[in-house]
Amino acid sequence: MTVKPGPKCLAHWHVAGNTLPSVHYDLTTLPNGLRVISEAMPSLRSIALGCWIDTGTRDEMPDEAGVSHFLEHLLFKGSEKLSARDVSETFDSIGAESNAFTSKEYTCFWARLLDQDLGTGLDVLSEIIQRPAFRTNEIQSESQVVIEEINMYEDDPNDVTFECFTSAVFADHDLEAPVLGTRESIREMSREDIVGYWGRRYGAGSMVVAAAGSVEHADLVEMIADRFGDWSGAAVDHDLSPVETTPRVNVRRRETEQAHIVLGGPGLRREDDRRWAFEVLNHVMGSGMSSRLFREVREERGLAYSIYAFKLAYADNGAWGVYVGTTPSQTETALNVIREELAKVVEEGISSEELERAKGSMRGGLALALEDANSRMVRLGRDELAGMPHLSVDERLEKLEAVDLQAVQDVAANLYGADTRVIGAVGPFDAGDLEGYIQL
Repeated sequence: MTVKPGPKCLAHWHVAGNTLPSVHYDLTTLPNGLRVISEAMPSLRSIALGCWIDTGTRDEMPDEAGVSHFLEHLLFKGSEKLSARDVSETFDSIGAESNAFTSKEYTCFWARLLDQDLGTGLDVLSEIIQRPAFRTNEIQSESQVVIEEINMYEDDPNDVTFECFTSAVFADHDLEAPVLGTRESIREMSREDIVGYWGRRYGAGSMVVAAAGSVEHADLVEMIADRFGDWSGAAVDHDLSPVETTPRVNVRRRETEQAHIVLGGPGLRREDDRRWAFEVLNHVMGSGMSSRLFREVREERGLAYSIYAFKLAYADNGAWGVYVGTTPSQTETALNVIREELAKVVEEGISSEELERAKGSMRGGLALALEDANSRMVRLGRDELAGMPHLSVDERLEKLEAVDLQAVQDVAANLYGADTRVIGAVGPFDAGDLEGYIQL
């Protein structure tokens, strides 16, 4: 096996008189290609553990829509050796938290448990991931559970709005498909479809096991080699391609008390070096109570309770967006204010005071994330799976501090100033009512 140690905590970060250690990680690749990455947090008694699978919604075939998320449910139904009740009772008996989540690019099965119970947690996770039973009766019953989950999301106008936006900005691309699939795709999915996808995308070469907390890397590697060492399967590929976004409006008409709207456009892919300047821009525009959009739309004009800016970043594409929830009669005013603020930052950039305030807030956010084992585990697993560098806190701070006013204005001009905008919305209006707002 290949062992690759991470940086050894030689540098420190000083915040408000406290000294916080840089990120330290150890990485081992087993002979079968499975990677194990961990970060020790000696002051804890718990461990955050995640089994990351390099597959998500974008990797599904048309007749498999939603299968990545469906598998997330089905694997907890157990194996031939373990029933669903065995799985839940085992985790309950050690006081562990366990669950899974699926994205467009990956799936993660995770647990938080006491360090002394690490072996038990790995016993369960290794069994359900490598040897799922896929019992026909459980597939049938769980399909209805997933449909109920789809129903729940359909009843939430906020969720529907973001789905409308995603389908607009990533139209006709693998990233367009909803993570949950559709009612029709889930009902029609056969056991053969599910088993085929699992066999094609799940394997040692497509998995990373990440852990943070009270963990010794050598012990963790030994445990994982014992449980996963005989698993086979090569690394998987992804069909990556740039999206060709065209201006459009996707509206789900509903007689709601509040209009839910996302205005945005194409953004930066995950590895783009401009992402640090974009982080600052996103913070200044719509992150927190001092942001421009919050101040202008909510504080000064009272047009909304919730408004914020966000970004999406994938291997080959990205997106930016501004969400606002407002009374339908105030939609025109709210969107005009948002457009004015976007145009202003394109034309004038941000002030030096805003730049420093954003950097200070982001430094604080890094500090808070360092206190949470689960956040560290997620960062390790996600970055390793995506092939991103494992930057220490000091390295992240250097990237942040290097951002200047010109870099922020350049990325604002490139993204906010582009003539390709889309809208996703839910409310008592039609697409034609909003088409004018995607124009510069």
